[in-house]
Amino acid sequence: MSEDEARAWIANELSPTAAQWARLDRFAQMLVTENAQQNLIAASTIPTIWVRHIADSAQLLALDAGEGRGLWIDLGSGPGLPGLVVAILSERPMLLVESRKRRCDFLRVVAAELDLKHVEVAEAPLERVETRPAATISARAFAPLDKLVDLSARFSTESTHWLLPKGRNAVKELALLPQPWQRMFHVEQSRTDAESQILVGTGKIAEKQRGKR
Repeated sequence: MSEDEARAWIANELSPTAAQWARLDRFAQMLVTENAQQNLIAASTIPTIWVRHIADSAQLLALDAGEGRGLWIDLGSGPGLPGLVVAILSERPMLLVESRKRRCDFLRVVAAELDLKHVEVAEAPLERVETRPAATISARAFAPLDKLVDLSARFSTESTHWLLPKGRNAVKELALLPQPWQRMFHVEQSRTDAESQILVGTGKIAEKQRGKR
């Protein structure tokens, strides 16, 4: 996928408004600028930022079954990938969970400049974030799958939708989960990277399921 193809895919799948396109462009610019101050994305990915980061994040919104309702929690949001991209392209209430202060500062600056009033930044480890029901949980580069699901279980409900990009290791990580968890998920092919996959699931991780195979 080329940069033009990434933009075309977003246009066809998500039909952004002119204002949303402007925000996406500005966010991409801010990412590149801030990357010179702190390591937000690999420098090698800057020439393909629309493929590797913008469209790669936007595809999660296309996969979401939440129908535009309820809280979306993005774990280990880092520079706002996918959280800020989703927030730009939708009106979903968005909670960005990130423990590193400088990254949280960046997230707040972007949210303020782009007038994303539905974005909240939780500057804390996930363990210290107040429990609340999530309609959607995403995590692009947060933790190994078993730890990720264990830590975020308390936010899940019977209708929670999980969107977990796992690169080349999706199937391998899924196989290591306890059986009750495995049955919740299926594997989707990434639209932006032929070698990457996304774990997609719906449901609640119950306390009685944790730690059992």
